[in-house]
Amino acid sequence: MHLLVIQRILGILLMVFSLAMLPPLFVSFLYLNITFEAFFYSFAIILISGIVLWLPVKNQKQELRVRDGFLVVALFWTTLSLFGAIPFILSPDPSISITDAIFESFSGLTTTGSTVLTGIDYLPESIRFYRQQLQWLGGMGIIVLAVAIMPMLGIGGMQLYRAETPGPVKDTKITPRITETAKALWYIYLSLTVLCALGYWLGGMSLFDAIGHSFSTVAIGGFSTHDASMGYYIDKPMVEVVAIIFMFLSGINFALHFTAWRHRSPVYYLLDSEFRAYVVILLLVALITVFYLYNENVFPGFDRALLHGVFQTVSIGTTSGFTTHQYHLWPGFLPVLLLFVSFVGACAWSTGGGMKVIRFLLLIKQGMREITRIIHPNAVIPIKLGGKPVSPRIIDAIWGFFSAYVAVFAIMLLILMMTGLDQVTAFSAVAATINNLGPGLGEVGVTYASLTNTAKWILCFSMLLGRLEIFTLLVLLTPAFWRR
Repeated sequence: MHLLVIQRILGILLMVFSLAMLPPLFVSFLYLNITFEAFFYSFAIILISGIVLWLPVKNQKQELRVRDGFLVVALFWTTLSLFGAIPFILSPDPSISITDAIFESFSGLTTTGSTVLTGIDYLPESIRFYRQQLQWLGGMGIIVLAVAIMPMLGIGGMQLYRAETPGPVKDTKITPRITETAKALWYIYLSLTVLCALGYWLGGMSLFDAIGHSFSTVAIGGFSTHDASMGYYIDKPMVEVVAIIFMFLSGINFALHFTAWRHRSPVYYLLDSEFRAYVVILLLVALITVFYLYNENVFPGFDRALLHGVFQTVSIGTTSGFTTHQYHLWPGFLPVLLLFVSFVGACAWSTGGGMKVIRFLLLIKQGMREITRIIHPNAVIPIKLGGKPVSPRIIDAIWGFFSAYVAVFAIMLLILMMTGLDQVTAFSAVAATINNLGPGLGEVGVTYASLTNTAKWILCFSMLLGRLEIFTLLVLLTPAFWRR
């Protein structure tokens, strides 16, 4: 384990992250907010902390091993989220506890979208902007961004990239060089953000809201600059349409975006098994939601039921977490159905959460194969994806992930219930955080402010597990990882 190299990397990454304090610092100056000093001191604290870590080991330049990569990723996401809470702690508005500040920071950077804040409309513009920016940085993954610049700093990036990139097939690269891969992903991410902001602005948002919401939409985060979330623009249906389009696009595999763009052909989307499953799942759930809302007369007219139903399906299904209406109060089975869709989540190599569509698809194929084996015990039935057999090792890894997911989920559910939460609130809180969704059911349908500090710390861990897809974090808890 190259601990000194890891210290050097953390120092560099903290110094880079300190620059994230400058945009909200500028916003506070522009709007004459009382938060200027909070962001200035945050910038100084994070920068100095990075220098203190980096300076003693600045000459330590060794190639990272895979184990080093996992440790750097886990340490940095944890450290980043803790340091990201400093502006919330120092700011006079909002006046929140350290636990709440850390919860908000974890939620932002992991693109979960759960919040403990109320009265968001009246917060200083710099704080509102900072929350959105946290999600934008976390969306693509600060590590993937760092991979693009690490070679210039004398740090190898492949090990970090493998530890950070979501999905069951982590070694697939869309360009020959890892740096070029990270840059390609970043360009796609940036392009979607600009187009989304432009769409929101043309749809009726102010420029400030358009930029802020584009950050959280493309990041599939769910933070909003208003308490009512997208419901603030209930009288501007084009805003909802733009949100649906870009939530859907951001939930697609970014490597697939790159392939389609490079070949200038949308046919590559249709050839992808995961994309087809992604569309089918969202379409089926949207149809059920729309017709149930219309049948129950939740909204006046089919057009409103259609817009709200499709919006909420895409928002929850991609784990964005935006709301135009309090979906947790919808009648019948709809709230639970939508929450269950978040377990599937978005595609691998997207900014979304959940278990990922490709894992869900392969689990179904595996289940169908076992049913067929009961009828034909001696048959050799390979599992195929896109016409190609899937390695048994990948299937085993997916079953291992699913088992770990269920076990961790059950443990955290029981612990939350021990803190006094009812079953619905505890279940949905774990689901909403481990799937990086945001809003849950029961007490956490709107805000997590009423939870105990113990529950909030557990849910911070749950957000981190979801962002790092469980294994990246759990592997650090095994004796084998630390054994020489």
